Amino acid sequence: MRKQIAAANWKMNLTLEQGETLIDEILSSPLNVNEDKLAVFAVPFPYLINVKNKLAVKKNVFAAAQNCYNKKSGAYTGEVSAEMLKSIGLQYVVLGHSERREYFNESNAMLAEKVNICFENGLQPIFCCGEPLSIREAGTQNSYVETQLKESLFHLTADQLKGFVIAYEPIWAIGTGKTASSDQAQEMHAHIRSVLAAQYGNAVADSISILYGGSVKAANAKEIFGKPDVDGGLVGGASLVAAEFTTIINSLK
Repeated sequence: MRKQIAAANWKMNLTLEQGETLIDEILSSPLNVNEDKLAVFAVPFPYLINVKNKLAVKKNVFAAAQNCYNKKSGAYTGEVSAEMLKSIGLQYVVLGHSERREYFNESNAMLAEKVNICFENGLQPIFCCGEPLSIREAGTQNSYVETQLKESLFHLTADQLKGFVIAYEPIWAIGTGKTASSDQAQEMHAHIRSVLAAQYGNAVADSISILYGGSVKAANAKEIFGKPDVDGGLVGGASLVAAEFTTIINSLK
């Protein structure tokens, strides 16, 4: 069975003290995690070492960076390299989040470079893809997401993609008042898996965890995660509330 993952994305929220309190509350709750069910916390760069050390007391719970740069090192003030993240013992890095694409103009080509540099440093990307409202309204979401995958991932070998992690974000359903149904999530996840299967075969496609990043909450997690091609979630606001995110973790199938 491919890994089921509940990934928290704190974005630019919480002080260190608030973050540590949140982690303590979650870890003190019963968590249904094992080798096939993981919880991942993508936290701001200044908190990574502290959070990683706190999570070390619990198996199958990991810290992740929210981003890394596409260069190995150099005169890039303010950026953080994959090598730096490796040096503090991280395993996961979120790449290509819709906010990075929109606000910081990250292209598919740049993300291909980031994926490469993560692999060079033994880091597992959580690769984000997804369409904005204009694309969804035009009905071209399938080809749009397919292009994101092809231009950022299809240079990789089958061995590199085996066990990969992708997060689908329906950007049009985040903060717009519109709601994506669990059936719409399943539809796109199945499409993503079919695109991967056409390029790499069913065995590789079936090994890839595809997370849903469309306003997952405690109230809807069980229904969304129950869909056959949904392997967990990349969770924003609900991951900042201990009771909410604990329920989401325990909703993994």
